[in-house]
Amino acid sequence: MIRMDIQTIVVGGGPVSSLVVLRTHTPYKGNTSVQLPIRIGSIEATAISLGAEGSSSTRPLTHDLLAATIRSLGATLEAIDIVDVHGTTFYAELRLTRADGTSTRVDARPSDAIAIAVRQHVPIFAEEKVIDAASMPDFAAVEDAEKQQEMREFHEFVETLSPEDFS
Repeated sequence: MIRMDIQTIVVGGGPVSSLVVLRTHTPYKGNTSVQLPIRIGSIEATAISLGAEGSSSTRPLTHDLLAATIRSLGATLEAIDIVDVHGTTFYAELRLTRADGTSTRVDARPSDAIAIAVRQHVPIFAEEKVIDAASMPDFAAVEDAEKQQEMREFHEFVETLSPEDFS
């Protein structure tokens, strides 16, 4: 399992799809981080955004209700896992520990799992096969790495200069 972070949430509307873009927590397979874009519904995108911002409601929303139910049953949400992808459909699981210490997994849509994860402050993971099948390069990270390399090369060049080079 590879640790993921939420990079971006796009709340679409009408013909524009909503997306949650996950990014590997650390470089993936020796490269810069990669992105895992997952298409979700606009309601779920809003729920993830609200949870990520720490916004609260006077009444519990669906994902708050599920988190409260898990707690009231004495279980603990340990993490959420993106476990599979078929075409453009992703599959996730809630990783739970029951009050007696046994572990269980609950099938979930990634959007719902992520919405609960941000509320409970638990990590998000993805199977390596999912990343290999559906990820794309994090072009911003590649650009940053290239800029850093250019700066190192420039500094090395400047350090080799002598006053005679300017005469």
